[in-house]
Amino acid sequence: MTMNIFRLAGDMSHVFSIIVLLLRLRVAKNAQGISVRTHELFLLVFITRYLDLFTTFYSIYNTVMKIIYIVATGSIIYTIKFQEPIKSTFDKSQDTFLHWKFAVAPCALIALVTHLIGSGFNKFDPMELLWTFSIYLESISILPQLIVLQRYREVENLTGNYIFFMGAYRALYILNWIYRAHTEKHYRHHWVVYFCGVLQTLLYADFFYYYFKSKGKVILPTSAS
Repeated sequence: MTMNIFRLAGDMSHVFSIIVLLLRLRVAKNAQGISVRTHELFLLVFITRYLDLFTTFYSIYNTVMKIIYIVATGSIIYTIKFQEPIKSTFDKSQDTFLHWKFAVAPCALIALVTHLIGSGFNKFDPMELLWTFSIYLESISILPQLIVLQRYREVENLTGNYIFFMGAYRALYILNWIYRAHTEKHYRHHWVVYFCGVLQTLLYADFFYYYFKSKGKVILPTSAS
């Protein structure tokens, strides 16, 4: 993948989001308002997408970023689920989205169907299938986190910044695709990636509105308001 300012900014926004969340966990010593299920989904996304770490070398930058995403996301999950005193502050009753049933399973099925339609049985490629699955799954991985925020309503500053940087990462990648489509002669369009990227960005739209509207903590409306 060719580097440009939008891709670099998107990658840095993604890294910043992880740093902000780790900082929030370490400083506040609590996991209130954080969805561990979202990060379990993201970890699955990164593992299935970056299996090419074992088969193909693109660049040092590419390799380092992939390792950072996997290790940092695993660290977030471990910290919330197993490390005291943070573990005791995690409220499982708020993080109840059935992510294996309503995220992983449907995305796996859709990925299988679209892969077979596009490649057929003769050109079936497990690595390509898992990559396609990761694209679908990433588009909705933030859902458990957004549901948790809706239940808490009042979003702590660092948590709000974490969500903002995650949304900015995806929005910047859309600009990256547009830029590459206009500057690279043989750029290959991937409509599944486009659709999932736009869907993922739209999921952040409501949060962005209240994030920019607020001057301190983000206050989300109730479902009845």
